[in-house]
Amino acid sequence: MEVKIGVQNAAREMVLESTQTPDEIAEAVSAALAAGGVLMLEDAKGHRILVPADRLAYVEIGPSSSRRVGFGAA
Repeated sequence: MEVKIGVQNAAREMVLESTQTPDEIAEAVSAALAAGGVLMLEDAKGHRILVPADRLAYVEIGPSSSRRVGFGAA
């Protein structure tokens, strides 16, 4: 899954590839927001990403997209 995380007062969004299911990611986001703690996700390489819940602007969960190359890619 591709996860995009918008952080308040940050110029760029964080993008990571996760092996977690969309439901697991949504649960982690909901739990972090409810507790006012830290959102912790793990990417496909085993790195842990920690974001304070009070700094989350948005979290977008979607299927992994392959990068297209060339002029005809649409």
